[in-house]
Amino acid sequence: MTEIKNINVGITIGDINGIGPEIILKSLHDRRILTSITPIIYGSDKVLNHYKQKLGIEDLNMITINEASAANKNKINVINVNSEPVEVQEGKESVNAGKIAVLALEKATKDISTGGIDVIVTAPISKSVCQNAGFDFPGHTEYFSSLSNGIEALMLLSSSIMRIALVTTHVALKDVSKNISKEKIINKAKTFNQSLTKDFGIRKPKIAILSLNPHSGEDGKMGNEEKDIILPAIKDLNEEGTLAFGPFPSDGFFGSESRRDFDGILSMYHDQGLTAFKALSFDEGVNYTSGLPIVRTSPDHGTAFDIAGKGIASETSMRNAIYLAIDIYNSRVSHKENLRNSLEVQKPKEKQKEATKHRGLKKN
Repeated sequence: MTEIKNINVGITIGDINGIGPEIILKSLHDRRILTSITPIIYGSDKVLNHYKQKLGIEDLNMITINEASAANKNKINVINVNSEPVEVQEGKESVNAGKIAVLALEKATKDISTGGIDVIVTAPISKSVCQNAGFDFPGHTEYFSSLSNGIEALMLLSSSIMRIALVTTHVALKDVSKNISKEKIINKAKTFNQSLTKDFGIRKPKIAILSLNPHSGEDGKMGNEEKDIILPAIKDLNEEGTLAFGPFPSDGFFGSESRRDFDGILSMYHDQGLTAFKALSFDEGVNYTSGLPIVRTSPDHGTAFDIAGKGIASETSMRNAIYLAIDIYNSRVSHKENLRNSLEVQKPKEKQKEATKHRGLKKN
């Protein structure tokens, strides 16, 4: 069995005026987390020291390094991504904060592509602030998709209660219907199924697929998407071996215990899935970008400018994001090893079957 190694976890600082630096520091303050990972924070040691003082955790030791290759095992390492003066303005939007967030993301992305880090955990960013700083994407999911040879990533929210993935992500509600197609649902469901198997270790996942319209369209009285798009997609998925069920009206589905019967839920649009998820899992859930060759997780909340610098932000979602990234990384290693071992076992059997066939012998 492959030995599980100490994992280099790249953590991007997010918006320095939001709660990102605070929840990173709080997550790493419990030194037990360092027994299996080497954290590398991409951002600013000045910013982190500012928040250390605010939180009264000066005993948290950090080491500043220039490159991920110089990271100290089981220590908290920091890479400064900006040589210009840094000013923290807690709770305020600033272009400078956006620049640091983007630089941190770009540096961490470069390092994971060259093997300097094994996984990325991203602290929250302000999309508008980052876009003003030249970040030309609606969010992290679209950014990582653009760097993955055209792979369409899947936004997946995970908690101890449920796993929800989205067919459409950052799309205006008026545009959702025209962004849904049979092919897109099939592709998203297949990616979801593969992720549940490879990343979460579920052998035969059962996926619930939600409807788009109230009451699943009521046989066309409130929309035809269920009849024309979603049901045919489910039929094709089942024929190809994916255990997909539905479409389920979201109100009744989340209002009952039905969700407990499934390993994953595929939602048609952002708020349909995330409203239910955050109502049940807020401060605990993790946002995972599924379908990519790399592992990227983040907390399931935003920058929370209104409580930045007050020391009251919960680090639970950030800590869970770190642990989920580790779990997925290890699950992928195990899945790859099991697949290799399975192929090695089957190969001789196939040769034996061929030999038996050519000898004209019957197997008992």
